[in-house]
Amino acid sequence: MIMKRVLKAAQPYLEGRTVRDLVIGISLIAAELDNGNIGVSYVLREGLPAGCSVFPFGREVIGREAADIAAWAVTGGDNVQRGIGFAVLGAASRSQELEDAERPGYPFGIEVRETDTVGMIGYIKPVAEMFNQRARQVYIFDQGISMCGGERSAVLPMEEQPRLLLTCDVVLFSGTSLINGTAEDLIKMSPQAREIIMIGSSTPMFPSAFAGTGITVLAGSWWKSSGKAELFKMISLASGISELKEYAIKMAVKVNS
Repeated sequence: MIMKRVLKAAQPYLEGRTVRDLVIGISLIAAELDNGNIGVSYVLREGLPAGCSVFPFGREVIGREAADIAAWAVTGGDNVQRGIGFAVLGAASRSQELEDAERPGYPFGIEVRETDTVGMIGYIKPVAEMFNQRARQVYIFDQGISMCGGERSAVLPMEEQPRLLLTCDVVLFSGTSLINGTAEDLIKMSPQAREIIMIGSSTPMFPSAFAGTGITVLAGSWWKSSGKAELFKMISLASGISELKEYAIKMAVKVNS
């Protein structure tokens, strides 16, 4: 599993750290480590059970060893517990020195050709618009929109995904695919893709863990510790990722094959 490799790569940056603070919103989760580093992950709420007070483990997190909580990314019993693990991993990744591959004319550090067919799993509107301007064809899939509604005009039926991804030259999918366990299947569905980009705040930014997986770029976010109070407050008020962009440090990091 990719996530077991991620936990191994993250271990040096988790060692000796504890979780200082946590916020669980309706859209996002954020965790702060004792060194002030912050990580943010999505809440895959469409897969959550119904009922009141079904997430008691959230109250157990503060003060715990960061490595123990990060392990929830694999062992968590639901999408909230796994999301907390991913937020801790995101905070730990901030201690690395990574080179940003983004440059003018090369989104996420890759070449997009006019003849390209692009597949996108997880609808991020600005990214979709950017590729629509550059590529021949863009196919977009989003399980949450398909299940719960939303901006449907650009989103294709999920049952078309296996057939259409086979034709794609570039594929992007969200780091949430690691939370719900679909990442490996998406890679297998994309045998012709010369670039596979994992995108979004939930993306664990540990490039060494992805070598040889088929993923070529990690396009995630780091977060400004100076904006912690505002960031946590906005997440507690059900803000989405687009409302937090002033606190984000966007990163696109190449994965060595």
